Amino acid sequence: MESVIKFIFPVIITGIIVFVVSAVVTFANIGAHPDFVARWLKAFLVGWPVAAVTAHLAIPYARRMAAAVERRIGGQP
Repeated sequence: MESVIKFIFPVIITGIIVFVVSAVVTFANIGAHPDFVARWLKAFLVGWPVAAVTAHLAIPYARRMAAAVERRIGGQP
C-alpha cells in the first residue's frame, strides 16, 4: 500500500497546488476577463500533468537535499 501512496500523493498535491497557482497566475495575466474560467481551466489541465511528472522525478532529489540540510543544521558532516 505504501508504494501506491508514493505514486498517488504527488498527483493529488500537485493537483491542489496547480489548481490554486494557475488561478492566481491567470488572474494576474488577464484579470476578471469574461473567459477567465476557460483560460484558467486550460492552464490547469496543461500544468497539472507537467507538475505531477516533475514531482515524481524531483522527490528523490528533494529528499536527499532536505536530509543534507538537516545534517548541516544538526552539525553532522
